[in-house]
Amino acid sequence: MIINFSLLNEFFRGFHIQRWNDRIRPMDLIEMDKHAHKMMIAFTLGKYEESRGNAINWQNIIRNGIYELLRRIVISDIKSPIYAEIKKNKTVFKELNNYVFKQLEPKIESELLRNELEDFLFNDTDKEDLSNRILEAAHIYSSYWEFQIIRQSNPFSYQNIRLETDLLNRIDNFKDLLGIQKLTNRHTIANFVDLCGQLRFQVRWAQVPRVPATAVLGHTLLVAIISYFFARENNACEKRLYNNFFGGLFHDLPEAVTRDIISPIKRSSSEFDKLIKNIEEELAENEIFPLIEQEWTEEIKYFIIDEFDNKIIDDSKIVSNGISIDDLNNKYNQNRYNPIDGEAIRAADHLAAFLEAWHSCSVGIKTEELVIAAQKIKDSYSDKRVGNVNIKNLYSNFRNVF
Repeated sequence: MIINFSLLNEFFRGFHIQRWNDRIRPMDLIEMDKHAHKMMIAFTLGKYEESRGNAINWQNIIRNGIYELLRRIVISDIKSPIYAEIKKNKTVFKELNNYVFKQLEPKIESELLRNELEDFLFNDTDKEDLSNRILEAAHIYSSYWEFQIIRQSNPFSYQNIRLETDLLNRIDNFKDLLGIQKLTNRHTIANFVDLCGQLRFQVRWAQVPRVPATAVLGHTLLVAIISYFFARENNACEKRLYNNFFGGLFHDLPEAVTRDIISPIKRSSSEFDKLIKNIEEELAENEIFPLIEQEWTEEIKYFIIDEFDNKIIDDSKIVSNGISIDDLNNKYNQNRYNPIDGEAIRAADHLAAFLEAWHSCSVGIKTEELVIAAQKIKDSYSDKRVGNVNIKNLYSNFRNVF
């Protein structure tokens, strides 16, 4: 399998990594949340460049975003300014990447992924490539977004001016990107980026003691990564890979305006679940879609409305009834159908929730709610496959901590 037990746990480590931990912080700032925000910003920057007629290598943005997260998880104790200096020295940076690869290689069973990671770490990337510039710009802007939180909590820090000047100068290097122009000039899209960032304030399982206390924002990235790897296991076409990743990344976007309504409440009755869906759609129409460019609206709707349905677009109409992942694999695995594996995104969502419960229980923070939820999720996949993905095998590797 492309995704495996050890690699899943490596990604989950991103929820433990604290950012800005040498500053007073009004809340925990977590690497997983920051990287999720970065990828959402990269989406907006890429969309603006497409609107200018520029071709975007979305597969490069997704893959490099994922592998950069793995590198950041391994080198978590290195501060960004130090890391920037290390990158300038090719010899030292190569040694750092050697260390990263040695740490990650035993945790990746797929030879394909190991080769891709090795290529990412050791082959010089073209810094002027548009997809790489979009990722770097998104990285810096998401860091600046965090800094604005830090600045408020450290009003007397003599380093504030230097830090802000450095971040703004680095952002200025990307002022040719239309999205950066709009963000720095506080066009409406900046409000959308702010709204996405606010998902890091919403803690999941809010009524249940848990370690780590994951937020909705980081959770969406974990779902996106798992969904993407499930799609690769199913030999998905490029558009399907793109849809699975960004569909996973944005699947909880309505919670930015509804907050996290826990699953047992949603499932308490079919009428209640339908009501919540209607409210989410209405709030999205009024509070989310006006913040994004009109030409993106239908795509975002495709991601977040009936987000767990397998869908295609045929003759300009969305078709979802009766479509299985096997159908997506065998009949509709072509870019022209714009396929998305809602069933795989739901399986990834469940697996991410299981990981949240399992990791808490494994370190001794165990409650009846966590135990029941984790066991129920695991049991529900005891005889299921997600296309070519034998998901039962993934769950079987997690020892019983309940």
